[in-house]
Amino acid sequence: MHNIKTFSSLKNRVFRYYYGGMLGQMAAMNMQMVTRSLLIYRLTSSATILGTMALAHAIPMTLLSLYGGVLADRLEKKHVLLVGQSVMAAAAMAVGFALSIGYLNADRAGSWWILIVASVIQGIVMGLMMPSRQAMIAEIVSPEQLMNAVALNTLGMNALRLIAPALAGFLIDWYSFEAVYYTTAAMYLVAVFFIAFIPVTGTKKVQGQSVIADMKDSLRYVWNDRTILIILLFTLFLVVLSRPYQFLLPIYTEDILDVGATGLGVLLSVSAIGAIISSVILASLPSKKRGLMLTISGLIMGVTLISFSFSETWGLSLVMIAFIGFGDTGRVTMANTLVQYYVKPDYRGRVMSLLMMEFGIMSFGVFFTGLLADAIGVQWSVGGLAIGLVVVSMLVYAFAGRIRRLD
Repeated sequence: MHNIKTFSSLKNRVFRYYYGGMLGQMAAMNMQMVTRSLLIYRLTSSATILGTMALAHAIPMTLLSLYGGVLADRLEKKHVLLVGQSVMAAAAMAVGFALSIGYLNADRAGSWWILIVASVIQGIVMGLMMPSRQAMIAEIVSPEQLMNAVALNTLGMNALRLIAPALAGFLIDWYSFEAVYYTTAAMYLVAVFFIAFIPVTGTKKVQGQSVIADMKDSLRYVWNDRTILIILLFTLFLVVLSRPYQFLLPIYTEDILDVGATGLGVLLSVSAIGAIISSVILASLPSKKRGLMLTISGLIMGVTLISFSFSETWGLSLVMIAFIGFGDTGRVTMANTLVQYYVKPDYRGRVMSLLMMEFGIMSFGVFFTGLLADAIGVQWSVGGLAIGLVVVSMLVYAFAGRIRRLD
């Protein structure tokens, strides 16, 4: 048993503190993702407004991610995380309070603006904080443990995707929406507690340049490093074409599958089962053929997402979403590992911010997919993106040898 390397990074005490903070944050985020989308859809019955909420999150996250990368290279990452998670806790508490006093409800027209504002705040925090969280991993584990640490980090997130959405669904059906928001506020404070124990890791950037100069320098570096550039561009396509379905799941569970809040939580939890299996496999593998695995992950997501998009059967939808989770985890783990492995340390925070920007850009895709869903139906809007994902993955596999050969 002592030769098994799957959990080797957890022998690192600092990584364990980091891991505890990640579990608190991701538990809150996964519960909120289910709750926020379902709440605004029940308040408005509009796919367009559902997409607008994603857009409200995307704009500040996209605009501020590169600045967040500069912060990651200039400031202590621990301090950035402590402030960011504290703000997230306060935002969740505010929404819970608005629900408790009865201001946020279907009878008060337009009260859903509170959810839009909360999405903006969370987008700002994510843009500024997540580059520090991602870049910190390479500073607390050895290069040999990097892929293992990233895979275990993804494993923890996926374990929470298994538990947290189902818990949120049960809380909504048995208690109330505000119960979820108060619980997520507590989870963010748990993250603050663990991060407080992490020692400072130091900054890499020599002071003297302006923030704008730092941003331009990072963009120039990525443009000149073809390996990093291709990884980022391919990942951008994967994210934009695959992730919108997750934000539009309430339409499937309310209008197509008719399974309610509990069913929405179960769908996301089953997706996490596939993701957990993928994470365990990746954590156990040697650091070889990671570029090829990234390409195959995109193909798996595309094929299974097509089947899920047009399914009207509960059983088939459960099976397909498990495979979607499997492929998505391969994409997240491989892209994150490859970028951190090949980037120069002085640019790590800023380049990771570019990777995080892709999730902000993805929300623009959610907005336009929501518009399409109101026009032609959610099945064709999500299914069309999935078909595009298959095409892009096959083209990269066939013609982008640089990606396939990356270890």
